[in-house]
Amino acid sequence: MKKIGFLSFGHWSDHPTYQTRTGGDTLLQSIDLSVAAEEIGLDGAYFRVHHFARQLASPFPLLAAIGAKTTKIEIGTGVIDMRYENPLYMAEDAGAADLISEGRLQLGISRGSPEQVIEGWRYFGYAPEDGETDADMGRKKALVFLDKLKGDGFAEPNPYPMFPNPPGLLRLEPYSNGLRERIWWGAASNATAVWAAENAMNLQSSTLKFDESGKPFHIQQAEQIRLYKEAWKNAGHQREPRVSVSRSIFALVNDQDRYYFGQQGKGADSFGYIEADKRAVFGKSYAAEPDQLIKELKNDEAIQEADTLLLTIPNTLGVDYNIHVLSAILEHVAPELGWR
Repeated sequence: MKKIGFLSFGHWSDHPTYQTRTGGDTLLQSIDLSVAAEEIGLDGAYFRVHHFARQLASPFPLLAAIGAKTTKIEIGTGVIDMRYENPLYMAEDAGAADLISEGRLQLGISRGSPEQVIEGWRYFGYAPEDGETDADMGRKKALVFLDKLKGDGFAEPNPYPMFPNPPGLLRLEPYSNGLRERIWWGAASNATAVWAAENAMNLQSSTLKFDESGKPFHIQQAEQIRLYKEAWKNAGHQREPRVSVSRSIFALVNDQDRYYFGQQGKGADSFGYIEADKRAVFGKSYAAEPDQLIKELKNDEAIQEADTLLLTIPNTLGVDYNIHVLSAILEHVAPELGWR
């Protein structure tokens, strides 16, 4: 059994074929899509975060709105770039969104990825300290964020406050108990997957990772997950971790599907550079008739290692078509693979 969710990048553009022409279109359709996804039995609604782009950026208003209009579906990110974040303010926002959803937030964070502008985090007022890289800065902020989610008091109260204070040091409010255990780390390398395990975060692994062996993508990703699980066990954490992988999977069940995605199934893994000195391997898309799709997915080792599968969706094609795409996986593919 697997939890199955969607992952939306939240694109919009004033393009004649797009159902999402504006940021407002994308935000409102994201809410509608999450509500409809819950109705068909999907387990999760996840959203990518990109700054300086016509895509979803600040996630917490959207997550809170979805939380207020749904009752069961998990709501998450994949991922928030911590280089841009004030970890204390973020802890307040996350606590509020989690309380509104009654404990359904699954928050994916990361040190960040290639972006639209040069050192965009500087425009937000952040810079690495001497001797740090921007990745170091992102990971350090992540640890501060995790610490504040514990709910321990740390701030000295004012002896003459506007409102009466409880005794002792003060914590951030609103506090949501249990959210600390629902933080995920988006890892692109084996080493950062191990780091995530050591710091008691769940693992998110996407459709790309740094190439560390030249092997096929799903093999490298499966190895990354096994290293993560071993590190989790060695760290002695008391709960079971969760692991998600992302995939582009399309069951071709009608002519519209074949028109949009019929050629994608002929692709393969690819290798390239997402940073000047970082060679990456990109996983292929899966697109085929359901019977063929089932055969191909049975051989994906990383999906087998994960308990959660996030299906990347073409959000620009509108709510109705995306629900069709997701329903086709739930109906024609997931049962035969034992995911349901």
